[in-house]
Amino acid sequence: MMSKATGMKLCGTLLVIALVSSTLSSAIPRKDGAKDRTYEKELSDEKHYDDKGEHNSDYDHEAFLGADESKTFDQLSPEESRDRLGKIVEKIDKDHDGKVTESELQSWIQYVQNRYLLQDTNRQWSEFDTTDAKLKWDDYKEKTYGFLEDGDEEDKDDKEHYNQMQIRDEKRWKVADQDQDGSLSKEEFTHFLHPEEVKHMKEIVVDETMDDIDKNKDGFIDVDEYIGDMYHEAADEEPEWVKKEREQFKDYRDKDKDGKLNRDEIREWIIPDDYDHTEAEAKHLIYESDSDKDGVLSKDEILDKYDVFVGSQATDFGEALSRHDEF
Repeated sequence: MMSKATGMKLCGTLLVIALVSSTLSSAIPRKDGAKDRTYEKELSDEKHYDDKGEHNSDYDHEAFLGADESKTFDQLSPEESRDRLGKIVEKIDKDHDGKVTESELQSWIQYVQNRYLLQDTNRQWSEFDTTDAKLKWDDYKEKTYGFLEDGDEEDKDDKEHYNQMQIRDEKRWKVADQDQDGSLSKEEFTHFLHPEEVKHMKEIVVDETMDDIDKNKDGFIDVDEYIGDMYHEAADEEPEWVKKEREQFKDYRDKDKDGKLNRDEIREWIIPDDYDHTEAEAKHLIYESDSDKDGVLSKDEILDKYDVFVGSQATDFGEALSRHDEF
């Protein structure tokens, strides 16, 4: 029979994992090491284009559905997918002129993204028994990390790992707590969970990334630390992708060519100011679907390429095609 202490520890650990996995910030510490840091990173292990330059729809499926969720759409018939997608197209076309512009598509993707953030915040907020509009740090800490106080001496490495996560959470909490009252409103809690989404939180994302990767604590990330964050294997010869990452570091990441990344270069790497995900995704969808090359999409063009759109945020990560939601 599972002991009370073990049960508390398991529940606490599962909650920590749930909170961490749902946070978009890739700077959260992971025991196996984070392999991706940038928010413009490749979104799937699948290649977006094959060796012949052909588009691979599996990339979009996994990038925006996740490997498991993509299977849900795969079970729908093409006819049902087209029918449900058609209803969504009518909502994207705000001026009802029969054409979906890049701006309309971008606005829809942004709407879906914001809706996801709200749903994610509501889901996690509901885990806490708060009766007012604020969540206190002590309540969050007790619910999330209370198992650390159970006196169990087993798994000391795990405890140290979660202790470090608690310290990191508290630092992030204080930045999210803009009125400095020790508690977070639901909006502040959203900023805590998704710090890369708001300007005043971005520096904490940089701090967390440096804390993870800057092993010698000199305030910089050198190429070995950069590679070490992604690749840990001992091999006679590095894989080709690792060699390319070294080239990426030298040619693009290290702007001043001093062999290491300073804070500004790290910020540009993980949260690039000139990269708009919604714009990039809208352009991608139009490029893939605009058969007459007029720069806008008709309903028929979208339906003809429904397999492209189910891998896009435009369909709420594809989930909108597998349920009868009204947007």
